[in-house]
Amino acid sequence: MIRLNAPAVAIVMATMISGAAYAADAAPEIKTPEVSVKEARGWYVRGDVGYAVKSNHHTPDIRAYDPTSGHYSSSDFDSSRFDSNDFSGDLGVGYQFNDLIRADITGDLFGGDFDGRFASALPCVGGAAGTGCSTKGSSSFRAGSLMLNGYVDLGTVASFTPYLGAGVGATRVNWNSVDATSACADGTIGCSGAGSSGVRYPGQSDWRMTYALMAGVSYDISANMKVDLGYRYSHVAGGDMFGYSSADAAAGANGTMGRDGGIARHEIRLGLRVTTW
Repeated sequence: MIRLNAPAVAIVMATMISGAAYAADAAPEIKTPEVSVKEARGWYVRGDVGYAVKSNHHTPDIRAYDPTSGHYSSSDFDSSRFDSNDFSGDLGVGYQFNDLIRADITGDLFGGDFDGRFASALPCVGGAAGTGCSTKGSSSFRAGSLMLNGYVDLGTVASFTPYLGAGVGATRVNWNSVDATSACADGTIGCSGAGSSGVRYPGQSDWRMTYALMAGVSYDISANMKVDLGYRYSHVAGGDMFGYSSADAAAGANGTMGRDGGIARHEIRLGLRVTTW
């Protein structure tokens, strides 16, 4: 038979409890990163540069005018190529409403080039009835946007703050004149060696509806200065591109001859925000 000595058992239990307490005190403290949105409120100014990694352009369309009947016919360009300038830039001013919400107004600038070719079953100016006309031309555009943007800051970890944003506004697209070369194309009768001629179509300008979607992360350089790195998708609606040549206008044509189908840009943007409170 095994006999238990009560005082001895008490001493052993006290030793075990004190050892466990010491081990708990000696265990290393595990720290988790603090997640918070730094308190910020007030006005800020910003500037950004963007690089377009991809640009999409819907096929432009064109209206041909028949001076004999006075009728117009519409069709797409046979081929077209847009080259948006890779770089863009903006300046703006904004306000931080609370720890999560901010908004700003920005002015953006960008541009691009265009080359296209279109054909008409109607003869070129001065051409023989029964022939067609093939025209190729090039131009460029400049665009300036005024955007109202809103953002949600999602929390700060080690000075990094991810954010989501969206914007809406208007873009003024200014097309330069289209310098084109027109040449006779065989139709119901042959061109019989007809030469080519230079044609200029006056560029058009108009305001277009524009929207943008943004996502990125900012880093606190100092208490009132942040650097932004983000992605922006923007879409500019289609609009007027160029009008009729002086010869077409003299024959009775009026209005817009060519319209582009809109511009979409995927950009990586780097910016700086400076708070002023």
